[in-house]
Amino acid sequence: MFKTLVIGAGTMGTVHAQAYQKLTNAEVVGVVDINYSKAKKLADEVGAKAFCTYEEAAASIGKIDVVSVCLPTPLHKEFLMKAADQGSHLICEKPLARTLTDAKEMIAYCKEKDVKLFVGHVVRFFPEYIRTKQLLDMDKIGTPAVVRTTRGGGFPSASNDWYADFNSSGGLVLDMIIHDFDYLRWCFGEVERVYAKSSKGRVYSRVEYALVTLRFKSGVIAHVEGTWAHQNFTTKFEIAGTNGVIEFDSSKVQPVVTSQNSSSAGGVAVPESPLKDNPYYMELQHFLHCIEQEEQPIVTAEDALKAMEISLAALESIATGKPVVLNEEKVKEAIR
Repeated sequence: MFKTLVIGAGTMGTVHAQAYQKLTNAEVVGVVDINYSKAKKLADEVGAKAFCTYEEAAASIGKIDVVSVCLPTPLHKEFLMKAADQGSHLICEKPLARTLTDAKEMIAYCKEKDVKLFVGHVVRFFPEYIRTKQLLDMDKIGTPAVVRTTRGGGFPSASNDWYADFNSSGGLVLDMIIHDFDYLRWCFGEVERVYAKSSKGRVYSRVEYALVTLRFKSGVIAHVEGTWAHQNFTTKFEIAGTNGVIEFDSSKVQPVVTSQNSSSAGGVAVPESPLKDNPYYMELQHFLHCIEQEEQPIVTAEDALKAMEISLAALESIATGKPVVLNEEKVKEAIR
């Protein structure tokens, strides 16, 4: 039985705690939040103890097997290192950090302390996205060529309105559409060139839009759209290959449809109906399994670093107005 501690009682901390509560091999033993009333409310819900600081939790609980870091991005490094010092395995929400330097230090620190580090790129666990990856691997649409993705909703609200502070959050490019960067890299391999435009500096700070064009080494071209200017959260994509198209739209009853070319006019639309398992539950279940079995996770900390590189290259492109060629030796630090 894994003794788990959740740091942060906000939206993602609640998601982690509720998922742990349902897992048969995990027990939430503590919830930490600087706002004690929030920590107490969540802790009571999952049968755990509430604490205002990590130090209080560690002193009271003793050995903690797994710590979920569900805090604003700039706080990830501090608490990850504290937990690693105590020998706890880490599950950190994305993005791993605000800068590449911090992310690299965090990965190296966990290796030095011999603890596992997992990063919550949960899109890889959504059934629709898993099914689409399977269809691509089975060459259902031939060789992929052009991709268009959209992810968006309302501007997120959180403590101290930290999402509105670009230096803290990196905006929607680093905080939200990094999901799409990670997923597309999983499907199509490494990115070699990034070009991006956004509304940053042009409109009200609590409205944001960005369009990022990625060119992959495999030849695939992807157009990644992100928006924090809509009321309802939706995701969609269209993947066109030499023999067909895969379409996904979360707002539709049958969100995944495969259209394959045939000798007759038009294509054949094939609705897909993946199981509706809770992806956050599946993610944490997978991470705990990897700890038990000493296996590599579906998404590694190095994958999370690569997704950050793409996001930060997009921010660089937005700032300079120029395309950015990704080179591991020359990837620049986060735009501040």
